[in-house]
Amino acid sequence: MKKILVPCDFSTPAINAYRFALDVAQQSKGTVHLLNVIELPVMHDTVLMPVLNFEEQLLKELREKAEGQFKKFRDKYKTEGVKVIFAVQFGVVSRTIHDYIEKESIDLVIMGSHGASGAREFFIGSNAEKMVRNSMVPVLVMKSYFKGPIKNIVFPNTFETEAQEDLVMKVKALQYFFKAHLHLVWINTPLNFTSDTVTHQRLEAFAKRFMLKDYSTSVFNHRDEEKGILEFASFVKGDLIAMGTHGRKGIAHLVNGSLAEDIANHNSGLVWTYALKGEPVEA
Repeated sequence: MKKILVPCDFSTPAINAYRFALDVAQQSKGTVHLLNVIELPVMHDTVLMPVLNFEEQLLKELREKAEGQFKKFRDKYKTEGVKVIFAVQFGVVSRTIHDYIEKESIDLVIMGSHGASGAREFFIGSNAEKMVRNSMVPVLVMKSYFKGPIKNIVFPNTFETEAQEDLVMKVKALQYFFKAHLHLVWINTPLNFTSDTVTHQRLEAFAKRFMLKDYSTSVFNHRDEEKGILEFASFVKGDLIAMGTHGRKGIAHLVNGSLAEDIANHNSGLVWTYALKGEPVEA
């Protein structure tokens, strides 16, 4: 976690994400990149110089306003020994963030979320959900500032061993960094029911294969997988939920959705997600 990106619109959730990023960067001796993306309305091409000058002046004013907000941000939340890089860019939010991640070799994205609900969630989704779906690096979503420490990480299991290999290595590194206990859990629902004996055996075999340490295995029964994960995390006082996502897009996302996105959107605590490698993401 040497390079941490915080997409920032200077809202309360963004401030919470920035403060937490400073804590993580101080522990990892890393750098925080604070990125403010300004999405502009479409400006029609014109040969009228006064209009072009007006557009140029508008961009300058928007940039100066963002830089002024950043200075207040920086002065209020100073953290000893942490380097903070601030950038202002114009463009589509999700695409601009994606390009910045690639250009700056970002290791982790930490973002605040207001969440989304109802029709807005179904048709649009929050920016956090879009990052969970599209990011090529881990994304940590939070709604309120978490002072820490992170003591318990909840890791829901699907037994997709091959697809999860890269994911498990990332979760192990996350666990080691925070020196946390790992709760390996299978959510037993009517649609994917297996006996507790068989499931515990599979969980232990999974843990043994990946040489997990400081962990416990659990089977949690619930009618709904998402609600089961959230209730289990509350039951064990989980500070962070770690999940893989298939990163579905287009029709595939509309039909199948994404459990990790739903958890990130509805959980009140920390949710860490990582896109499974080699998974089909297009409809």
